Amino acid sequence: MRGLYPAIEPYRQWRMPVDVPHELYVEECGNPDGLPVLFLHGGPGAGCLPYHRRFFDPEIYRIILFDQRGAGQSTPHAELEQNTMPHLVADIEQLREQLGIDKWVLFGGSWGSTLALVYAQAHPEHVAGLVLRSIFLCRPQDIAWFYQNGAGRLFPEYWEQYLAPIPEDERDDMVSAYYRQLTSQDELTRLRAARAWSLWEGHTISLLPCKEVDEAFGNAHFALSMARIECHYFMHNSYLDDNQIVNNVDKLKDIPGIIVHGRYDVVCPIDQAFALHAAWPQAELQVVRDAGHAASEPGIVDALVSATRDMARKLRAMG
Repeated sequence: MRGLYPAIEPYRQWRMPVDVPHELYVEECGNPDGLPVLFLHGGPGAGCLPYHRRFFDPEIYRIILFDQRGAGQSTPHAELEQNTMPHLVADIEQLREQLGIDKWVLFGGSWGSTLALVYAQAHPEHVAGLVLRSIFLCRPQDIAWFYQNGAGRLFPEYWEQYLAPIPEDERDDMVSAYYRQLTSQDELTRLRAARAWSLWEGHTISLLPCKEVDEAFGNAHFALSMARIECHYFMHNSYLDDNQIVNNVDKLKDIPGIIVHGRYDVVCPIDQAFALHAAWPQAELQVVRDAGHAASEPGIVDALVSATRDMARKLRAMG
């Protein structure tokens, strides 16, 4: 089973101003003359971590990572103003132009897969390939499964903790109820709601419990950006039309794709990967039989590292 590549440091770190008030953190690693790949983090609002650099052979790839609006080291932290799907797609295109890249590989999991697919459908001429994990189509039923009814039946003890900040008479629409608290003028209200929202995902993200993941998702700085930005997007249907990704999948027909999905993914159930693959059969679908949602699970790591290797070979063969 393949593990991550050895730890590396960026050879360049910089900031890219976009719409006021946002400024994005960007880093570049690996081979400056290599095959460009853009890492798209999840959430939205989660930000990039050092291990995200390690899914790619640093001798082959020019590895580009950036924190999306309001996330990670981008500023202002947890900002919702001027933070929509069209803004994120425009940010990626601005980044590509500033880096002088004609075509790049997009690598994204969960929300990162959503953003990669939406960008690729908007700008297919600039996408050389797609490596996607834990497909998230962002349809109303996908949000309802995890935040309203469905996943809580598998983790009832954690579901009770997720329900706790919300008054009983508001629980018929948990996303709206959380949004009111996450945008409250009271800082303690925002932080309490953010931690409960974030820990619900942290407790359910992997097939087996992971103390390190729980601690990361309970961190106040991380929880605030992820909870506020996720809830903001879900309140607005992620700024997507109904079933937009599947309905526009014909735009991907000439783009090589590899899809990796854990069989026991509770956050983004695997039917989403099958729905995408049914509409986009040219892509390769790999089901990891002993994994959940997290990119750090051994079976997922093995599949993703193999996928980036295979994508580079495929693109070289295509010339």
